[in-house]
Amino acid sequence: MTRPLAPDTPPDAALRQIVAGCEADLLKYRTIVLVGRRPIGIHQSRVALRRLRAALGLFRKAVPGALEQQLLRSMAAEAKWLAAECGPSRDLHVFMTESVEDPPAAVKRIANRLARTHLERARAALSGARFAAFSDQIQAFTEAKSSNDGRLEAFGRESLEKHHAKVEHLGRKLASLDEGRLHRLRIAVKKLRYAASFLEPAFTGPGFDSARTKAYIEATVRLQGALGALNDRAMSARMLADIAAAARPTEEVGRALRKLGKQAASGNKRRRHKLERAWKTFRKAERFWN
Repeated sequence: MTRPLAPDTPPDAALRQIVAGCEADLLKYRTIVLVGRRPIGIHQSRVALRRLRAALGLFRKAVPGALEQQLLRSMAAEAKWLAAECGPSRDLHVFMTESVEDPPAAVKRIANRLARTHLERARAALSGARFAAFSDQIQAFTEAKSSNDGRLEAFGRESLEKHHAKVEHLGRKLASLDEGRLHRLRIAVKKLRYAASFLEPAFTGPGFDSARTKAYIEATVRLQGALGALNDRAMSARMLADIAAAARPTEEVGRALRKLGKQAASGNKRRRHKLERAWKTFRKAERFWN
């Protein structure tokens, strides 16, 4: 039986345990992708892959040995590739169900054809020889012995402080940030959120307030969500272009797509206000690791 993560857990042992958990989630939702069309399969497979990449990046320096460092880089690269193969399916679903309302039947037909193509692409990536090799890499890493050096508490405090400082730096003058800088902030917030979630067990017991931990993590989730809403709307132009390119000569959808484009672009002021509120909440949240 695996011992739960604790303040005295060696950081590289913690990573092996986290990676095993990410793999379990990936295999669970991969099955849904391979046997059906429920959107949760693609969505949660990508979440598992994102969490895996975040963990590998967070703990990278805690794993000793050149061979294991090379293995970590390879796993991270494969997780990135898999997420990219699943991305078009997820992005199209979000666009059709969240970014626009009541798309015309002709647009839905084209989107459905694209969705089938994207799903087959994801299935191929999640079931081929490359995925099998990736699974073997994960198994080899998780079953290897840890170094038993260091404490998760000390590692976590340093890591969280660094990630928190980066988010604060990138979020300066939030109201004036353009799309590119908002994207960089979103990535930094996502890494901080995952880091806080992974490292939470290192800050338990006397002297630590679980309510403060929960409030901080919830603040990062809210901030990531607000940034994600802006990012999903920003991707609308690409989704509209893909649908236009997939339309058959007999499918006249130009006017409908222009209308949907205006619809998707609307509401940015409201989303910006939501982001500013989430930023204020984040800035007020106490750092639970101190």
